[in-house]
Amino acid sequence: MELTQSRRQAAAPGAFTAFARFVLCGGGVGLASSFAVAALARWIPWGLANALITAASTVLATELHARFTFGAGGRATWRQHVQSAGSAAATYVVTCVAMVVLHLLLAAPGAVLEQAVYLSASALAGVARFVALRLVVFARGNTQEATVAVRRASAPDATAVRPVHPAPATAPATAVRVPALVGRATLCRAA
Repeated sequence: MELTQSRRQAAAPGAFTAFARFVLCGGGVGLASSFAVAALARWIPWGLANALITAASTVLATELHARFTFGAGGRATWRQHVQSAGSAAATYVVTCVAMVVLHLLLAAPGAVLEQAVYLSASALAGVARFVALRLVVFARGNTQEATVAVRRASAPDATAVRPVHPAPATAPATAVRVPALVGRATLCRAA
């Protein structure tokens, strides 16, 4: 298990590489999602179309981020999906607010302008989402394997004696004077 974990950590990309991968994966899914929202919004209300596509694209993007973007080396856990969904919900709110503001400013904006506003809002929210995913959701040491390893390392070991407060190395030695009347045999029995 340690060998596998060290390989995963060795494969963990730096911040710049992770951001480039995030833009590639998340941006690709986001771009496809924007067209899917526009197509689905022809049959159902835009907010509902955005919610459905956001949910589906979040699951897909979380898997891509777990496997490729952040080098987690496997499928995303349920915890990572839930945390990623929280950041996606914030993105959903940002895109909805941007579209409402656009429709308040212009009665009938064109499809190109709607796409530009939607993608701009998604990009801004995406930068914040990258930070949240990197620092919280896919952070190193945040996996269940690491949690188990920490629990094992911190479990009390009955055979080991660990000092609670080790004595400082500079503590002065205290001399003990034993009266001359006490012999070695008495001292040994007392010990």
